[in-house]
Amino acid sequence: MLVRSNLYTSPGGDTTQIDMTAKYLRQLKLQVDIRLVTDTVQIESYDLLHFFNIIRPDDILPFINHNIPFVVSTIFVDYDDYEKNNRSGLAGRIFNQLSSGQIEYVKALARWIKNGDKIKSAYYFWNGHKKSIEKIVAKASMLLPNSHSEYSRLKAVTKNIGRYRKVVNAIETSVFNDSTEKNDAFTNHVLCVGRIEGRKNQLNLIKALITTELQLTIIGRPSPNHMAYYEQCKTLAATAGNIHFVEHISHENLVKIYKAAKVHVLPSWFETTGLSSLEAGVMGCNIVVTKKGDTTEYFGDMAYYCEPDNISSIREAVINAYNKPVNPELAKFILENYTWEKTAAQTLQAYQQVLSVVI
Repeated sequence: MLVRSNLYTSPGGDTTQIDMTAKYLRQLKLQVDIRLVTDTVQIESYDLLHFFNIIRPDDILPFINHNIPFVVSTIFVDYDDYEKNNRSGLAGRIFNQLSSGQIEYVKALARWIKNGDKIKSAYYFWNGHKKSIEKIVAKASMLLPNSHSEYSRLKAVTKNIGRYRKVVNAIETSVFNDSTEKNDAFTNHVLCVGRIEGRKNQLNLIKALITTELQLTIIGRPSPNHMAYYEQCKTLAATAGNIHFVEHISHENLVKIYKAAKVHVLPSWFETTGLSSLEAGVMGCNIVVTKKGDTTEYFGDMAYYCEPDNISSIREAVINAYNKPVNPELAKFILENYTWEKTAAQTLQAYQQVLSVVI
């Protein structure tokens, strides 16, 4: 598994997806190594390569000019709404004039200039973002999106679409289960778990709930490039007593908070799924999620939906979820469909199909 260079210094949902997929594949007796794209890797010693995040094609391109088959967990997100309508300053004015691919290309160049995250592929540098994704899709042995809707989104912008298998995002049942004790300090709280950044939309969530009597607890670290946004959130929250912040904590402690809470909300500008929504849902929270992304395929009518750019929509969805009884069918559905054991089994089936062997 070849992964972005900052997978562990700036962890996100893909970090959990990669680590858990590897863990449960190893339980199926596969030898799985996780390597950063900046590591020195002996490609020839592997039967199969597995990449993640096709929206970072420059990470993938240097490794595909050989005969070793590869698959891609696409994690094909679309942050166009956020980049065009919610970026402030010069970046916002520039992005409003660009296509999605052009925006991602500019961001890659900015990471190179600002953070020293060098452009790794001459093809990416000269041909741009969209053509680089098209090249990867054309050469991939199989694509592994988290949903059928994600595949459809990728297909809509890519000329050469390849074969695919849906591989679900999931929860770890050994951690997120009903046997844990609840943390009474968070009884009936509204939770929002995830990195604090503009795309996750915590600021609008605070605006939506700051005038209510609901206790909102935001759990997560600020993204390194979103510190100004984090300070905005903290400054606004300081004007009221019902908004609380908790730094990133272990899953073992987080599960106790989930069990005590009533609602979990991710009013993001885009979510392929939202791992924390799955985790909260299996622990007995009603969940509020964005309408933008792939959430409806995962949760159907068992979630409450909001529009991220509409503060009234967020407030109404949260209050509705808070006042309704917890839906026990949600936890049952998650346990039946979204576990890392199922993810590993689906991934293994894809590997077997690519290699035409029974592993």
